[in-house]
Amino acid sequence: MAMSILHRVTGSALYFGVLLFAIWIAAAASSRETFDFVNGLFGSILGRLVLFGLTWALINHMLGGIRHLIWDTIHGLEKDQSRRMSIISAVAAVVLTVVVWVVAYAVRGSF
Repeated sequence: MAMSILHRVTGSALYFGVLLFAIWIAAAASSRETFDFVNGLFGSILGRLVLFGLTWALINHMLGGIRHLIWDTIHGLEKDQSRRMSIISAVAAVVLTVVVWVVAYAVRGSF
């Protein structure tokens, strides 16, 4: 039940992420100074925490969607299987989020 609610919450949070992406694109289209300002905001500690949370929301929502697709095939509907899938998707979301950020920092070359 909690994962179902969390799936809805992360879906709603992704709307906020799309808004931030639109702001970033608009800043890139407007001027170098505006783009640098927005990049500075996104590069701050608070900005990175927000982006980290949005990354987790995206991955968690994606894994929740995959879980629902599996349920559509009438697999994993038993209570113990459903609970196990929920735990696996929650842990996988955290692990994959950390992996994405570690790879991003490794490619970028700095923290």
